Amino acid sequence: MMTVPRQAVHVDSPTERRNPRTTDLDYLSTLDLLRSINAEDHLVPDAVAAALPELATAVDLAVEALRGGHRVHYVGAGTSGRLATVDAAELAPTYNAPREWFVVHHAGGDLALQSAVEDAEDDEQTGAGKLAASASPGDFVLGLTASGRTPFVLGALRAARELGARTALVFSNPHATGLLDIDVLIEVDTGPEVVAGSTRMKAGTAQKLVLTAFSTAVMVKLGRTYSNLMVSMRATNAKLRGRTLRILREATGLSQQECANALDEAQGELKVALVHLLSGVDPSRAAAVLAATDGHVRKALNTLGATAI
Repeated sequence: MMTVPRQAVHVDSPTERRNPRTTDLDYLSTLDLLRSINAEDHLVPDAVAAALPELATAVDLAVEALRGGHRVHYVGAGTSGRLATVDAAELAPTYNAPREWFVVHHAGGDLALQSAVEDAEDDEQTGAGKLAASASPGDFVLGLTASGRTPFVLGALRAARELGARTALVFSNPHATGLLDIDVLIEVDTGPEVVAGSTRMKAGTAQKLVLTAFSTAVMVKLGRTYSNLMVSMRATNAKLRGRTLRILREATGLSQQECANALDEAQGELKVALVHLLSGVDPSRAAAVLAATDGHVRKALNTLGATAI
């Protein structure tokens, strides 16, 4: 039986080109090889910094969606999808974010988290179908693709836009085309990779930085922190229980015993204990004001006329 060759696509992207700074890679000593990789990695933060205005717009759209009772969707294939999956998974334990807030659509599904399912990224209809079945008007959808052309991702974004969701794309290809129907374009030009085409390297690092900054900023804007403290976390193990007490001590300047007592009075609710200690009101009043301010500690303290430390 004759095998029909699959279609080949030429991707015009800096990430696919040879890097003139690493052409002697296979001649280098181990230490010099690592230095070469590290030198390229140093270029990534500046590329991300150049895209911060667009990223800020994406954050504001995501916050608007979540405040309106909608959801945030991540869409990616390969490295992009795996990074998105990890980012979303870490938001529940870190910020007590409801698991339904962030939904990940990874080309190839769960199997692709551990093994490469390369053809899945070429399936535009599946990408579109996943978003058509799960997104709603008012949602926010963030796509990630180094090349800016992955059919699964672009199909998903188009379907989301047709439903009335807002969309954004993180990509590393200044030559990408066909992106005019996306609300926010977050171009992070990381240039050629250390190994040509290996976008799990600089492009992947950039996506990790973007995702971490994006989700952290969204959580901060939604009041899931107080100052730079993780006050929305749930203490589900010994380490986190210790962190809870440390956060209270850092935020109030009080002793460990005083913080432990307050936490007991607040029935383990860190924010309630914090507002109680900083304002002097009883825990039930603290809980009521927090509920009225959507869990924002600073807003609750302002309502109570308390001075934040």
